[in-house]
Amino acid sequence: MSVRPLTSAPNKLKKQRGRRVLSVVAALAVLGGGLAVSGSLAYGAENRAGERDAVSKGAKSLVHEDGFPAVLAAVEDSRGHVRDYTAGTGDRETGAAVPVNGQVRAGSNTKSFTAAVVLQLVGEGKVDLDEPIETYLPGLVHGDGIDGTRITVRNLLQHTSGLPDYTQSLDPNPFEIRDTYYHPRDLLDLALSKKAVFEPGAKWQYSNTNYLLAGLLVEKVTGRPFGEEITNRVIHPLGLKDTYWPSVGERGIRGSHPKGYGSTTPGGPLKDITRLDPSQAWAAGQLVTTPRDLNRFFSALLGGEVLDAAELEEMTTTVPAAEGSVTPNTEYGLGLFRTPLSCGEELWGHGGSIHGYETFSGVTDDGRAATVAVTALSSAVAAEPEEMQKAHKHVQDLVDTAVCK
Repeated sequence: MSVRPLTSAPNKLKKQRGRRVLSVVAALAVLGGGLAVSGSLAYGAENRAGERDAVSKGAKSLVHEDGFPAVLAAVEDSRGHVRDYTAGTGDRETGAAVPVNGQVRAGSNTKSFTAAVVLQLVGEGKVDLDEPIETYLPGLVHGDGIDGTRITVRNLLQHTSGLPDYTQSLDPNPFEIRDTYYHPRDLLDLALSKKAVFEPGAKWQYSNTNYLLAGLLVEKVTGRPFGEEITNRVIHPLGLKDTYWPSVGERGIRGSHPKGYGSTTPGGPLKDITRLDPSQAWAAGQLVTTPRDLNRFFSALLGGEVLDAAELEEMTTTVPAAEGSVTPNTEYGLGLFRTPLSCGEELWGHGGSIHGYETFSGVTDDGRAATVAVTALSSAVAAEPEEMQKAHKHVQDLVDTAVCK
């Protein structure tokens, strides 16, 4: 059974090349109940009262009800006006405030950047989406039921390859591997030691291995390190000044940031895991960024500033992705989720989870954007699968609230 495209690119955003202007505004201090918003934005009294602001309330709830140590959010309206929100504490030991628009580990939001780089290479005629990965990485992708001659580049970016996820073979205790450096080929070996999950194109199932291979593809085609390509092709051209690709062996976070927390067991005591070697995520999730930069990236991506029209059309052609999703009717393109919102709009973006941080980000067809980041994984603050899913959904729900209210 082949997977059929369902949804094509949003038309409004494709016409918005160069339209968006970032506005820097003051922070919303949620924990203390205070609110400071730039007077030029002229929000009404209801929004100036922190207790009555739906996003403020939602951020507080993520801290007090779900147990996340901190929340950071950036919300941008269709005119480019930005509001920043924080809740909780940025350092549980010292009680330091959560930095406004602080840096966080992006996790799988990195996949949207990775897919964009691959699609730029498609536009340059250097990669064909429907060519087998064997063409570009000969002899590399093989194993039990795994055949690189039958897995296309599109299958990788779309999560329809059937490749097992290498993360399932990593130690579940993040503190055991926080200082371990993984070469991408080491991670690939973990995946290829397992049996294929399904035939290529038969269904959709999320696998980080797909984007590991996408990163190796970029390096093979360009002859340059993947981090250099993502920096020169996406980060610098868009002016994402607070986003960077960590150097080999770099374990800290360079700029102002809240500490990230993890636990040795689900729902166990939280401990600082900010210092972490992110090579375990590489092209599938290694970036460091901020809520505002993620909003800028997704707005630019869907606005036609990163890809030409043909490649953006490919990126936003989707397949059903309900399996493993907490939101019904979710679909996936090439490195992009299309998520239906409560107000009838659609959010184009991604989410990301890496030890210490969880994020959800996206933009609507009419240019509204929102990013919410929390400083622990749902699986760290909740002990039972149902509670983990609920906490994860609450992070997504706050993005829905930010965009729709």
